[in-house]
Amino acid sequence: MEKNILDSLQRKTAPFRADQVGSLLRTDRIKQARLQKASGQITAEQLRQIEDEEITRIVEKQKETGLQVVTDGEFRRGWWHFDFLEDLDGVERYEADQGIQFHQKQTKSRGIKVTGKLDFTDHPMLRDYEFLHGIAGSHTAKMTIPSPSMLHFRGEIEKSAYSDQEEFFHDLAGAYKKAIKAFYDSGCRYLQMDDTSWAYLCSEEQKEQIRAKGLDPEKLSTLYAKTINEAVAGRPDDMKITMHICRGNFRSTWISSGGYEPVAEVLFDNLNIDGFFLEYDSERAGGFEPLRFVKRPDLQIVLGLVTSKFGELENPDDIKRRIEEASRYVDLEQLCLSPQCGFASTEEGNLLTEEQQWAKLAHVVNIANDVWK
Repeated sequence: MEKNILDSLQRKTAPFRADQVGSLLRTDRIKQARLQKASGQITAEQLRQIEDEEITRIVEKQKETGLQVVTDGEFRRGWWHFDFLEDLDGVERYEADQGIQFHQKQTKSRGIKVTGKLDFTDHPMLRDYEFLHGIAGSHTAKMTIPSPSMLHFRGEIEKSAYSDQEEFFHDLAGAYKKAIKAFYDSGCRYLQMDDTSWAYLCSEEQKEQIRAKGLDPEKLSTLYAKTINEAVAGRPDDMKITMHICRGNFRSTWISSGGYEPVAEVLFDNLNIDGFFLEYDSERAGGFEPLRFVKRPDLQIVLGLVTSKFGELENPDDIKRRIEEASRYVDLEQLCLSPQCGFASTEEGNLLTEEQQWAKLAHVVNIANDVWK
């Protein structure tokens, strides 16, 4: 009996007691190589070789921290979402007039638009995952992609491509269903969908901006949930799919504020996924009360209590107390711990050092080992 309880608390499948969101600070070598590729000093093949070497190094560093899960740090991407979305069939990249506005900072300009029928066929990130899978060894390789919601939320849709909204969301779900199967066939058993739209739907300020675009936040949440459920329906039983919800993460700044209450019931009771990575590193995320809508005993909640926005380590006792608070709404066995976001949602990265990043991840592992021992 004791062994069964211990195995249950330690978790052998994703998400893990000590987990991570995915992106890591780009190394100096990666940054330099990308600049050299942009200026024509090295070829795409030479850049990829450097990426392979640096990803291999940081995968070993992740293993050294004690994590059971490894990612490629999103080292081959400039953005957490645009790079994946613009390689879907029917989507094109363009230079936007301005970047995305965060508090006190703005990203560089980048945009995507839907110009044709959506599909998923020969996507370059399949090769990226296969490389990670090949070096993961006994660890679980985790692939991160943007949620289907993000194409609608961040992209422009040309009427020549889709004049009917229902057709657009149907095709979007179909493209993602193909993507999920393709990653599975490449060996992926742990897929994470990153989604900032739900955090916007928790913010009164952001909902006003959504309404100003002629959209209804309530209808939007229903559409997004339906599309996600259609995309993940029928996935193999041994594939775990989680969702990370974020309030913005660029150069250690943020966009939205507001607790999960407005979307909690839709997320926790209606989305057919295996777990949620929830940002909980500041009061902007509200309290744990919305977790009362977690009714499924198989749904894992990964508490993002350790911040990736600055390098100072949190007091372990404070983190443990907050985990205890969350366990009043969700059984401890259904809880896990991670940083609230990645360390570099864009290639610029947050304002901390690589050494501090590894210390943060080791901090997550150490605290989790104490809590679920």
